[in-house]
Amino acid sequence: MTHVKYSTLLLLALVGRCGLGLTAGLSVLYLTQVIGLPVAAVGITLTAAAAVAVVGSIWLGHLADRLGAREVFAAMAGLQALATAGTLLVHDLAAYAVVALTLALADLGYRSAYGAVVFAVVEPAERLPIRAKARVASNVGFAGGAGLAGLALASGAPMAYRIGLIGSALLIAAAGLLTFRLPRVARVHSRAAGPWAVLRDRPFVSFVGLDGVLNIHNSMIKVGIPLWMVTRTDAPHWLVSVMLIVNSAVVIVFQVRLSRGTDHLAGAARAGRRSGLLLSLACVILACTTQTSAALTIALLLAATLFHVVGEILESASGWGISFALAPPGQVGQYQGAQAMGRGLGDLIGPVLITTVALPLGPLGWLLTAAFFALAALLIPVVLRPAQGAATHELAAARL
Repeated sequence: MTHVKYSTLLLLALVGRCGLGLTAGLSVLYLTQVIGLPVAAVGITLTAAAAVAVVGSIWLGHLADRLGAREVFAAMAGLQALATAGTLLVHDLAAYAVVALTLALADLGYRSAYGAVVFAVVEPAERLPIRAKARVASNVGFAGGAGLAGLALASGAPMAYRIGLIGSALLIAAAGLLTFRLPRVARVHSRAAGPWAVLRDRPFVSFVGLDGVLNIHNSMIKVGIPLWMVTRTDAPHWLVSVMLIVNSAVVIVFQVRLSRGTDHLAGAARAGRRSGLLLSLACVILACTTQTSAALTIALLLAATLFHVVGEILESASGWGISFALAPPGQVGQYQGAQAMGRGLGDLIGPVLITTVALPLGPLGWLLTAAFFALAALLIPVVLRPAQGAATHELAAARL
């Protein structure tokens, strides 16, 4: 039974992210190239929908606690599937706003409930390894979905886009159905912990904010490094693809190994600190690439990519470990929702920081970004110290 549970968790991560990879590759181009919506309007709508969804992420996690994490996960997957298919019915910006908001809310609820499911059905010693393996499966699935999207893009036919989006909806729905192979997760019947109880946990809320800063690494890899490489260095443009491949390959190969030791609070806090320092080092290396040329520039960019991806891996592992370690019984979904909120804020702030500070200011911009990461890194163990002290006290009391 244990093998079935664990394989199901990995399979639904693989299948669900394959569907999301298809959506990521096709939806924006379908809306702008096939339907004809303005690019800027689509971008603003996506940002606004993500901002609204972030505010509701804690409440969505609370739903997973109250209604059952398995059922909420399946419901969020179903909602994502319906909204993805609903993209085919969009003909104006108002309709797209509804679809975008639904997708953003469902995605945050999906992620919060998944963490709560893992916490409930996996043995404590295996929770972090399973989360790490699930991230590997997610990356493989997303890459597969993006590859399928490439086939539709190569065709260029509107029908190919539509078939791809329908396929995406079916894959996401299948991930939701797979959840019912798992045992039912007990609901929390007590109303003692309200939907915002997590906000009273100051060490965790402080960590959530700092983790959001570290999550700006998403904008670095998607926006910052590619634009910097193309506009400010003499590196060949094909290096962008190499960089993305290296990022995915390192996550797939090393996520499980580098996540070891984060299944307790002290280890997870150290991983968060190391993550921020590695991301800071990547920024410093990027700042140096305007002074180099040819092979040295390529070597430095690849080095920055490697430091970045290891920092990315450690950030994920740190977040899982701390959100599991600090969540009281019956509030796991809420804590997962709070962590998703912090990461979502990082995704919102990241593009602004990268495009208004790091890129326009040149080397100075990257050095300022490096200082931002380093400060967050050094503060993580500090803000978690009260929680570590409380955990040590409880352990000592239990041994008496």
